[in-house]
Amino acid sequence: ARGFAVPLQRPADCGADRYFDSSRLACAPCGAHQRQSAGGGSCVCEPGYRMVSSNDGFSVTCEKCPENMSGVTQDGWNCITCPKGLTSKGNCKCPNNEILVERSTDGVLLDEALCIRCNGSEQSFSASDASGSRCVRCEKTFVQVSKSCDCNSPNILTGGLCFLPREGLPPKGVAAVRFAQLGITLTSAWFLKNLQSSAFACWLYSNLTACQALGNMCVMNMNSLSSSSTDACGLFQYIFVSTARVGIVHSIPYWRHNLPWLYYGDQPGLASQVLEKNNFPTTFTFKGTDKDVKLKFIAASFDAAGNFLKWQSLEGGILQLCPDTQTKLNAAYVFGTTYQQSCKIPVSKILLDFAHPVFYDVFLEYNGGNGQQHLWAVPVLNLNLQYKEKFVNQGSNMNNWLLTRRFFLVDALSGKENDLGKLPRVIRIASKITISIRLVSHMQRGTIYPPLITVAYTDVLIQNPETQSVMVSFAVSYEMNQSEAQIQTDIALGVLGGLAVLWSLLKTAGWKRRTGSSIIDLQTVFRFLLFYAGDLANVFFIITVGTGIYWLIFFKAQQFVSVFLPLPSQEEDFVTYIACAFSLKALQFLHLLVSQLAVDIFFIDWERPKGKVLKAVEGEGVIKSAAAPVSIWRTYFIANEWNEIQTMRKINPLFQVLAVLFFLEVVGFSNLALMDASSSLTRSSESYMAPWSRILRFGVSAALWITIAILQVIFFAVIYERFVEDKISQFVDLCCVSNISVFLLSHHCFGHYIHGRSVHGHADTNMEEMNMNLKREAANLCSQRGLLPNTDGQTFQISISRKMRLHYDWIHETLTRKRGPARLLDSSANTSEQSTRAYNAMNKFLSSFIDHVHKEMDYIVKDKLLLERLLGMEFMEPIEKSIFYNDEGHSFSDVLYYGNETTLLIFDILFFSVVDLASQSFVLAAVLTYLQQEVFRFIRNALGQKNLASKTLVDQRFLI
Repeated sequence: ARGFAVPLQRPADCGADRYFDSSRLACAPCGAHQRQSAGGGSCVCEPGYRMVSSNDGFSVTCEKCPENMSGVTQDGWNCITCPKGLTSKGNCKCPNNEILVERSTDGVLLDEALCIRCNGSEQSFSASDASGSRCVRCEKTFVQVSKSCDCNSPNILTGGLCFLPREGLPPKGVAAVRFAQLGITLTSAWFLKNLQSSAFACWLYSNLTACQALGNMCVMNMNSLSSSSTDACGLFQYIFVSTARVGIVHSIPYWRHNLPWLYYGDQPGLASQVLEKNNFPTTFTFKGTDKDVKLKFIAASFDAAGNFLKWQSLEGGILQLCPDTQTKLNAAYVFGTTYQQSCKIPVSKILLDFAHPVFYDVFLEYNGGNGQQHLWAVPVLNLNLQYKEKFVNQGSNMNNWLLTRRFFLVDALSGKENDLGKLPRVIRIASKITISIRLVSHMQRGTIYPPLITVAYTDVLIQNPETQSVMVSFAVSYEMNQSEAQIQTDIALGVLGGLAVLWSLLKTAGWKRRTGSSIIDLQTVFRFLLFYAGDLANVFFIITVGTGIYWLIFFKAQQFVSVFLPLPSQEEDFVTYIACAFSLKALQFLHLLVSQLAVDIFFIDWERPKGKVLKAVEGEGVIKSAAAPVSIWRTYFIANEWNEIQTMRKINPLFQVLAVLFFLEVVGFSNLALMDASSSLTRSSESYMAPWSRILRFGVSAALWITIAILQVIFFAVIYERFVEDKISQFVDLCCVSNISVFLLSHHCFGHYIHGRSVHGHADTNMEEMNMNLKREAANLCSQRGLLPNTDGQTFQISISRKMRLHYDWIHETLTRKRGPARLLDSSANTSEQSTRAYNAMNKFLSSFIDHVHKEMDYIVKDKLLLERLLGMEFMEPIEKSIFYNDEGHSFSDVLYYGNETTLLIFDILFFSVVDLASQSFVLAAVLTYLQQEVFRFIRNALGQKNLASKTLVDQRFLI
């Protein structure tokens, strides 16, 4: 394979004796007595040599001129005698105010060049032009001042103009440009040539172009007003003050006749009056005709010399330096659409595209009451402006601002020190432009304050334009006074936070009652803080969800604009609230997890032996009759069923995540989180995509999470659990069929009881008898399942006495340690036998407790008061007797995932939102949320299974 590589060569690399051959893209040698042309793309003859032949400079033949005709004509083809000397290029030269003549009027070449003086007398007033090739009429100021083409002392010659030395002339200007970011002050060639003459012509003759040029030089100096009164802005202010008598334009006190409007004035507090005293005299809507939904910015543009160029609309990307499609560029001026654009631009491209600066005076167009088109001047906040050597526009205090009118995008002119044709030493670029639209508060018709253009410039020291680049950005932001919303949020947070304290105190009091303790100790304080963390998380969650949905509805659904979204900087408090809610909810979730993994549970087996069996006594060699053993498989079966429902939820977590992701990314609900006025769910790939609003992202995702979760809960509660399966109710039924009750303590003296005693007396039967029992029960041929006679109540909340708890702990100690005191167990028994006996002892004690055998540890059954149900606490303390509260809602699910769906759902929503706000990706948030659910479900299953085996003596190998 052959390579296709070529060497990189530039015209600047060719040197003086070679030229750049564009057909070969390489340097080629010049012929004898030749050198590179000024452009570098051809060859020319050396001084003293004339061209004999030339093919557009690519094939040149040169011939030396004779000694008596050492000069070369301007076109390079002939030799000629030069009586007044030669230039560096070998051409004839003439003194000032004389023109060079090489041919007669009929084109015949002269043997000797002539230098003819232009006639500067009163009848002609002519002088040589800049090229020295013909005589033209002198500049008019020469004629007016000296009646000639000479500007002799004491007249003042500056910038090619002549002025009389009179009193009141502006002071001599300083042609310096300050680049504060680089700490450099340059003597500008443009200022040196034009500053003084523009000031004189503007002041003396009210020359419109000169006044505009002087104003532009002040703008190039960042409108900075220094202690020196002789820089560009100082001269402009001198003329502004001196021309107060000439009147103002359009009744605007800051706009003098003949002068450009540069400043609004430097009175303290003037900026706030300009920006907030008067409303913009028209209204805007989000949904209406084109004139109502677009901002029609129009700019008067000028070149550096002060010439008016044209009126031009800002649509089409006039102020946007980053390239983009026309549709996306024009989206910047759609009312209500927050626009952001940023990119890196090579300095070489900037120098090529913006060789000549253009200055803009921006207005906002609107229709007057009589149908007349009017313009509203748009103020400019120049962040680089210095007032008496201080940056006054970089603070947030509007009263200190100094507003201006005119600005530019790129200044590659004032940074040229010597030759205006060379590259500048420094260029100044508008690296950040922001148009701010502020809404008038308490107005329902889309009324705004005058827009504000904020410009920040970057000074770039030119070193290597090909490798240097500048980051530029353009934005349109919409804002409103959010202080009222912040106050309302603070009030809501304070009120709900106070209620959360009270609710947490009630929870702590209920917890103290359920633990059987009345002493306020460090553990009590710690529990209160845990309860308060969960309740405060709910407060933050309610506030953030309410805020997100509020902005989602009221911003997207409005027609006549009444609210704007908070700016990204104003969203920080909102993001902080979400972070606090997530952190506190995570603490509550971990507390819940630990609590569920530490519950005490025991399965009471009501089954009694059927008859007796013969059993050999080990070591004695005799056979004795003993009670028939009771099968343990029913207990294992109930334990496995309990193990299965430990992490069952009221919703399907996988479906929840997939459904939320489907509606966000496939249906397009995520588009509602864009900072624009559109409420459409679909967007064209060619249209501009506004930046995301973090508040709207949270509002949309949280609303979808809650809506889908509510629909799932309704579906499972109304349809699935009623017509397919209800595992919680089925577990209670299974306990009754299996003749096993569940005794469960979630607190020291509080828990739950599931009465599973079979109404048939036995459950360890064959299939035929089991079916017969079920038929008898269906036909109401047997007693009811309830704990009390003639009742169906099988589930209870229990509040046990301290005596009952002490006895329970005394027996339970042998289960946890696998060995007990000699009074209870035989010391010679092995560990398995000890555990079995301890299990039988606990089973016997609890079954006898339920049967009211222990009168000193008896219990009563009663209903809970309504207030007790609402507060989640018990008013009566079980001092002598335990209390069984009738439970109609299967409250034992409180120790399962099933009974804590709200906590789990809020934790999932906050986890999803935190990941999304950090990554700006709904997909990543959904994936990580599902993984988080699975990880915690695995931990809950594994540790819950271990706790179940430890507390019930069910071998963990049988838990599958």
